[in-house]
Amino acid sequence: MPILNSLLSWVMKKRIHQIELFMKYPHDVQNELLDNLIQEAQKTEWGKKYDYRTIRSLNDFKERIPIQDYNDIKPYVERLMFGEKDLLWPGETNWFAKSSGTTEDRSKFIPLTKDALEECHFKGGKDMLSIYCNNYPETNLFSGKGLMLGGSREINPLNRFSYSGDLSAIIINNLPFWADILKTPDTSIALMENWEEKLNKIAITTCNEDVTNIAGVPSWMLKLLNRILEIKGKTNIKEVWPNLEVYFHGAVNFDPYRKQYDELIGIKNINYLELYNASEGFFGIQDRSDRNEMLLMLDYGIYYEFIPMDEIEKENPHTLSLDQVETGKNYAIVISTNAGLWRYKIGDTVQFTSLSPFRIIVSGRTKHFINAFGEEVIIENADRAISIACEQTNSSITEYTAAPIFLTNKTSGGHEWLIEFEKEPESLANFTQILDDALKSVNSDYDAKRSGNITLQLPLIQSVKKNTFYNWLKRKNKLGGQNKVPRLSNDRKYLDEIKSLAEIH
Repeated sequence: MPILNSLLSWVMKKRIHQIELFMKYPHDVQNELLDNLIQEAQKTEWGKKYDYRTIRSLNDFKERIPIQDYNDIKPYVERLMFGEKDLLWPGETNWFAKSSGTTEDRSKFIPLTKDALEECHFKGGKDMLSIYCNNYPETNLFSGKGLMLGGSREINPLNRFSYSGDLSAIIINNLPFWADILKTPDTSIALMENWEEKLNKIAITTCNEDVTNIAGVPSWMLKLLNRILEIKGKTNIKEVWPNLEVYFHGAVNFDPYRKQYDELIGIKNINYLELYNASEGFFGIQDRSDRNEMLLMLDYGIYYEFIPMDEIEKENPHTLSLDQVETGKNYAIVISTNAGLWRYKIGDTVQFTSLSPFRIIVSGRTKHFINAFGEEVIIENADRAISIACEQTNSSITEYTAAPIFLTNKTSGGHEWLIEFEKEPESLANFTQILDDALKSVNSDYDAKRSGNITLQLPLIQSVKKNTFYNWLKRKNKLGGQNKVPRLSNDRKYLDEIKSLAEIH
């Protein structure tokens, strides 16, 4: 298929000029986008409530519309799911992304309008390919098939004309014809509801295909790749898919998994490209191969605001626009979108690594951190420390979670870690010491609290048997898709549940 590969690569690279425009004129693009969003929504119920017709400036917008979370918009979402229209965005909303950002029992249903699907999520998918083709002009990406590992979807029980499900399943279900031709497996298999049965069928049906690119959450993709090796009796994926050249990944930090992927795939020059794609929107794409930061995508129908961390707990937090942010600081993201999310907190925190153009890294979740003693440990710190400890002890992990050990009258506080190792370190005590030193090096607050073991003692790290986290997610009906284990918690709910399952006392 060399002609098709050349044609599609050329088509994809034509988008690069538009990407360069928003990189050059970010503020103009964002300001115009906000004006368009407000104008489009004037006649919706939301637009009438906040009198969008008379909004004349960004200050008007900020002063009139309060910061929202899911509980604030939930009444509107429920009405949309019953089939009402013109509430948050013009027209009907026929798709709802079942949020898997946490493992809480209650699910969130994020509205996905036609505009959001086409101008955000599908545009982001095409830009992912555009950037890759531009960075690797000799690519043969389109000479074979792409494998996207996703979740499932179902008819909305409240309205048989709409659907809910994992974002990846919604995207797979609505792919344009050209993308559908170039994917594997068949949609009927890709959208199967039973995760374990689906994983096995995907492995069986794709192991004899010519797969050139794969996409999915790292923890779940590892399960699939290992199953394929088991079926084929091979030692690495290169022997199964010799033309595999890129893995598009997101949802969790890839660094703790990188060594496993290098060994499992068996291709020294395999390319990795990180995406920041959530139920609420497609936000970032890694545009440079030598850095793991991501370009903030500014023309997807999303207007961005950012809450400094010292404002996050306030009832009416002050937000910053792109022209006010600084590098190296943590901000909570607030978005207004063509899906009808208005000044909505998505729950993620980011740091800017560059302001021209705007590039970011995901630093954590607003609710997933440990700060029981003023140590302010965020997911970025934990992932970095895990990576350093694995590298120095020649070990690798499958999953981990951590939570506080609270102070008592007799003992200092601390952090307890449950780690499922793919390859155990020779000495868990040595691994613990290296991880502790790494945390000190990346977080000065943690370093200060560890001084003299007065406030924080040495971390308690416990190794759990294989499939512990998998079985915990299975109990919660959270297998596959974008579901993931919470890395950090400021209470012990998740950790104690997993300990109980693993029979650790």
